[in-house]
Amino acid sequence: MQFSNDNATICALSTPPGVGAIGVIRVSGPEAIGLCDQLFSGKLSEAKGYTVKYGRFERNGHTIDDVLMTVFRAPRSFTGEDVVEIACHGSSYIRQAIVESLIGAGCRMARQGEFTFRAFMNGKMDLSQAEAVADLIAAESEGAHRLAMHQMRGGFSKEIGALRQQLIDFASLIELELDFAEEDVEFADRSKLDHLVHEINRALTRLIDSFKTGNAVKNGVPVAIVGKPNAGKSTLLNALLNEERAIVSDIPGTTRDTVEDSVIVEGIRFRFIDTAGLRETEDAIEKIGVERSRAAIRQSAVLIYLFDVNETAAEELASILEALHQESEGATVIAIGNKVDLAAAGDHPSEKYPKETLFISAKGRLGLERLIEALLGAVELGKVDANSTVVTNLRHFEALTKAHASLMEVKNGLLSGITGDFLAIDLRRALHHLGEITGEISSDDLLGNIFGKFCIGK
Repeated sequence: MQFSNDNATICALSTPPGVGAIGVIRVSGPEAIGLCDQLFSGKLSEAKGYTVKYGRFERNGHTIDDVLMTVFRAPRSFTGEDVVEIACHGSSYIRQAIVESLIGAGCRMARQGEFTFRAFMNGKMDLSQAEAVADLIAAESEGAHRLAMHQMRGGFSKEIGALRQQLIDFASLIELELDFAEEDVEFADRSKLDHLVHEINRALTRLIDSFKTGNAVKNGVPVAIVGKPNAGKSTLLNALLNEERAIVSDIPGTTRDTVEDSVIVEGIRFRFIDTAGLRETEDAIEKIGVERSRAAIRQSAVLIYLFDVNETAAEELASILEALHQESEGATVIAIGNKVDLAAAGDHPSEKYPKETLFISAKGRLGLERLIEALLGAVELGKVDANSTVVTNLRHFEALTKAHASLMEVKNGLLSGITGDFLAIDLRRALHHLGEITGEISSDDLLGNIFGKFCIGK
């Protein structure tokens, strides 16, 4: 989707479609107040910013609805332009009639994300803050909300901006050297540049490493429940969700496909996936279920390996856990011994298995508190608070990774003693990648891709 700064006055419904008590139509642009004034029984032209006017919205002398008109004067508005927000009753007819009247008066229908695009173009927010607006709208948990709010308020932008400015200061000295190449002088102290690159790369590494946590909090933490048939996986899923979501049976192989549902725990959304039992089978359908279980293992951030304490030897468990660590590609693996309520009297399973193993009775809902604690610990919640800078956006993660690689080239160049013109190339690349995050460096394709994912009205 391509945007053009055509200076048109735009309008769109900003509340969700469907019947509701209230609907809000947003109008933004140089003629926003004048066009709305033509259709309003009161007077908006003399209204100050941040004021609300009550009156009738009229078309061809007929009243469509009694409305509230909220006026925002440029540049003190969301878009940086004159903005009017019309609050009407939530009838679909009323909302549509108001939008049609505005278009008839000279407005253009807003494209997806065009209000936020104008806010970006008018300097009301940078690109990472604009992306945080979409994240805030989509937030389904307290953790995702906290991260989006921090980014929208500029916490991430300030950190990236500070790092970028330090690099700009040194890069300018390197560029100055190039203007005096024949003089053979050095304006940029190479030892200080090496120290700066080291410190910036440390900060970038911390941000890059935070993406695993940030992405999980934003999109929900995928947790696969795996184990042999009849280990109690479906019973555990039902206990965690507190509802009968999966079919439970004593017949091995009941679950032949993945069953997924989510629950929010302490502000973090966990996406639990009950998988088919892992075993060799000749049943064609069950084979497909086992392969999907393997796929869930590879895609999950956390693996719960559930085993029956009455049927699994310690040596077998150790072998299975080692294989899961290799297959899961870095996921946190939590070993859970189930059916402790059926263990023989005086038999303590904790004495047979590794000390980090947890023990529960999924059917009796015993020990689930410790499992929840382990899940929260796996997400590293210590990184997520109101002041955390945690990367949640794949585009930002990729830009940070490229900037880090460019700075490593600078560091290697300093070690090998390369000339300033080659150092300048790598510094420019690092600055380019950091600038892509906040929008100092951007292209029409990039902007269209980002804002085209917004809803109309935002």
